[in-house]
Amino acid sequence: MDPAARTSRAEARQLLDPEFVEVGASGRRWSYEEMLAELPDMPGNSEEGPRYVPSGMTGVVLAPGVVHLTYETMIGGRRARRSSLWRRSGEETGWRMYYHQATPVPSQDD
Repeated sequence: MDPAARTSRAEARQLLDPEFVEVGASGRRWSYEEMLAELPDMPGNSEEGPRYVPSGMTGVVLAPGVVHLTYETMIGGRRARRSSLWRRSGEETGWRMYYHQATPVPSQDD
């Protein structure tokens, strides 16, 4: 969620699995290539502007080399619940995000 990482396509390539898929808070489905192309211009990428603030992060190992993370974020007064699957393909690549989903939380919801 660091703006420096979000604006660097090279760093995003290291963090996203080549088979990456996201279903964003808007409902849009993003592929690996689409995310790499548009991530630098998305909200939360400026040191001066609103930034994602994560909370309540928990992780569960689903299988060797597969972890499921859940957490919430706030940005610009908007809250979302997030879920991502990370997998480790080998020592040289490390952990990469394979799948991500964001669900907006209505303001009246706890």
